Amino acid sequence: MTKFSLLDLVPVVEGGTVATALVNAADLAQHCEKLGFTRYWVAEHHGMRGIASAATSVVIAHIAAATQSIRVGSGGIMLPNHAPLVIAEQFGTLDALYPGRIDLGLGRAPGSDQRVATAIRRTLDSDPNAFPRDVMELQSYFADDGQTGIVATPGAGADVRLYILGSSLYGAQVAAALGLPFAFVSHFAPDMLDEALHIYRSHFKPSAVLEAPYAMAAFNIIAAPTDSEAAYLATSMQQSFVSLRSGNPRQMPPPAEGYYESLPLQFQGMLDHVLSCSAIGEPESVKTAVTAFVDRTKADEIIVACSIFDHEMRKRSLEFAAEILTSH
Repeated sequence: MTKFSLLDLVPVVEGGTVATALVNAADLAQHCEKLGFTRYWVAEHHGMRGIASAATSVVIAHIAAATQSIRVGSGGIMLPNHAPLVIAEQFGTLDALYPGRIDLGLGRAPGSDQRVATAIRRTLDSDPNAFPRDVMELQSYFADDGQTGIVATPGAGADVRLYILGSSLYGAQVAAALGLPFAFVSHFAPDMLDEALHIYRSHFKPSAVLEAPYAMAAFNIIAAPTDSEAAYLATSMQQSFVSLRSGNPRQMPPPAEGYYESLPLQFQGMLDHVLSCSAIGEPESVKTAVTAFVDRTKADEIIVACSIFDHEMRKRSLEFAAEILTSH
């Protein structure tokens, strides 16, 4: 059976609040735990009115406290935004509180625009070689091997699993060189999926933490009893993407009947492209699409993304997803 997990942006819906989004995240994590999801990841985004997971390590603590056994972590922490020592301390603290359950997925994208980058004291013209160096520095703090001359407290000796996230070939190369698991964010950046997985597997070097490649791929699933209902629910995700690509990110809007058909052709084409790694429909059609994606990628684990306005409808969609993925 292919493992499956959830990536949650902790959405703030129109008319909702950050507080409600965080309550819903805890409830959704409990739901995923009961359904057999392997892990529950949240992502670092800044300056986004519709995403409540900017303080990622704090949100992870909230989710871990609400659950018992599911792994919880970041998908991901944008490491160039942070000093590796601070991340080691934060995730070392999380491991001390919730031992053996904490994942640290690492990316190098800004997770923001230039104004936000300036506000968090980040420069976007940094050395491209800094990311793998920062990852190795982070590994050194957790290993407590003395290479940095600093003992991360908390952090030293922590059992935190590292993952490299990517939307390009670069992340695949870094993950392969360091012998770490690799997660491709194909749910919104599908272009280089196949080539990245090939590079990762063919260049993988075994490490102390991983003997063989472990590839993960993200996939949107919006499932409902009928194709028409699923298509209707998916319009919230479509509206969010159009708003983001138009430079006007917003809180997640409610679904809108006929939204996709009302769009200019260029926006329809954009959605068809960026959301090509998706299954939207009734369970049998979703199962067909999921099976094709797993066969195509040979992924060891599918990271499910599920952007739905209504919390209960989102939980129902994940029930369908779990049933499909458990039987695969």
